[in-house]
Amino acid sequence: IAYASMKSLSRTLIGAYKSAYLPPSKIVKMSSTSSSIVENMRSDGRPSQKLSSVLETIGKTPMIQLNKLSPAGVNVYVKCEAFNPMGSVKDRLALGCIEWAEKQGHLKPGQTVVECSSGNTGIGLAMVCNVKGYPFVCVMAESFSIERRKLMRFLGAKVVLTNPAHKVCLVHNYSENTRYRAHYCLQGTGMVIKTEELAEKHGWYWPNQFDNEANAYVHEMTTGPEILEALGGDKLDHLFVAYGTGGTLNGVSKVIKERSPSTKIHVVEPDNAPMLFSEIKTEYPSGEGELATFKDPHPIWRPHLLQGWAPDWIPSLVSKASSRIDTVAHVGGDEAMATSKALAQQEGIFTGTSGGGILAAALNFAKTGQAKGKTIVAILPDTGERYLSTPLFDGIGADMTEEEKAIADSTPSAAPPAVPLPSPTEESDAFVKDSIASKKVVIFSLQYCEFCWTITQFFNKIGVSYTAINIDSFEYAKRNMGNKYRASLTDLTDCNTFPQCFINGVFLGGAVDACMKWKKGELQPMFKKADISFDESYEGDPFEFLPKWMTQNPLRSK
Repeated sequence: IAYASMKSLSRTLIGAYKSAYLPPSKIVKMSSTSSSIVENMRSDGRPSQKLSSVLETIGKTPMIQLNKLSPAGVNVYVKCEAFNPMGSVKDRLALGCIEWAEKQGHLKPGQTVVECSSGNTGIGLAMVCNVKGYPFVCVMAESFSIERRKLMRFLGAKVVLTNPAHKVCLVHNYSENTRYRAHYCLQGTGMVIKTEELAEKHGWYWPNQFDNEANAYVHEMTTGPEILEALGGDKLDHLFVAYGTGGTLNGVSKVIKERSPSTKIHVVEPDNAPMLFSEIKTEYPSGEGELATFKDPHPIWRPHLLQGWAPDWIPSLVSKASSRIDTVAHVGGDEAMATSKALAQQEGIFTGTSGGGILAAALNFAKTGQAKGKTIVAILPDTGERYLSTPLFDGIGADMTEEEKAIADSTPSAAPPAVPLPSPTEESDAFVKDSIASKKVVIFSLQYCEFCWTITQFFNKIGVSYTAINIDSFEYAKRNMGNKYRASLTDLTDCNTFPQCFINGVFLGGAVDACMKWKKGELQPMFKKADISFDESYEGDPFEFLPKWMTQNPLRSK
């Protein structure tokens, strides 16, 4: 992509950063005055923003000073990219690549966008494409965290999963639909080859984040200037950044070396995949109409815990920034996760394993004599919520610890007062009795009760037809009829919890009762006696439908 063509972005959202949408990027530090942070929020002169779309909230993320983890005499700041609307630095990439494609005519109105991603780029693209009206399909390896694919689907994107064991390279060849074919082998997966297949077959647009110069340009225009702007006139001595696609490294290092030549750029990579350290370069074929790709996977790469870092080649955007790299630092997955946890528990800043890795390298350097009196900035790429199903949260249990149980037991845990029920009436008694008598299976339930959902989901699974009567629904609110029905049920069953299920006029009980009776083989004869059809081949455990937070659920941890 010619540099001149990138300048066309100056009329887009990206180009408007300097004059429009958000207040200046700023350093956030603990105040030494008596005024509180809440008082400062009211009086610091920043107006609340009225924006035309969520895309205008991308960027201008804060730099926060560390007060507990930073060694004395060293100023350590973290650039928190989790403050972007979708929680990661990749929101910038997504907006930059899509706006560039629009300007260059590569992306037509309503055309589907397809991209392979470990998650953050996909989430950012799902947001941007949603706002701009492009369908989006993300291809990702099944090994990446589950919450990432759920977030994309929640945003309306389609997610295609690939086998994480696939390790296949593509033939290098120009294509009019995709603009280029990649020659990738991404972290032991076939997700790039699947992306190219889909783009080729369906005529979808593939941004190719690993080689797209718009990826670097957006950071040159936004992230890098924001760091210098936040520091004001203070000198930036050291910057720590990792590389995945290389866009952040390339764009940020370019503008910082131009404006602050003495700043040292430290690039962090996994200690078990030290590709830059090895000095073994990636070779890139080239051809007319193509962006740089690579010939072979890197021989030093190994699987690592730092999602989004270091694919198994050195992306061309990284190689193009190599002259601006002063040092290469290394960190392991365990140290990265420990630092992420320490940052959360000591500074209240929530970042993922990748952010923990970058900060670990920065803090290790901060402890050396070279850092005394210096200012260090570490870029934290995303939020820790992207990692809930990963090893980062191993050991963070759902159940109370012994210490937490002791705290809970230190007071009586008095039950809240019961909701007073009206007296049953002839009308409410007749309604309950008629409903039970006229239907083979009737479930009296509450509309948003998870235990009520348990029995209905279980019956749906085994194909049992039933009538559900939600006594707290809108239709029963007038004259307090819902609670009158509840009073009539309590008189009838001597039970005040829900759901309450009746089969052929016989009170079965609630959700747990239904699950237990099925497991004991007692529910099946009740269905047969009442001539109720059901799926006798069901071999699952009905407790799978109980809430997972329920301590008594035997499948709680599964």
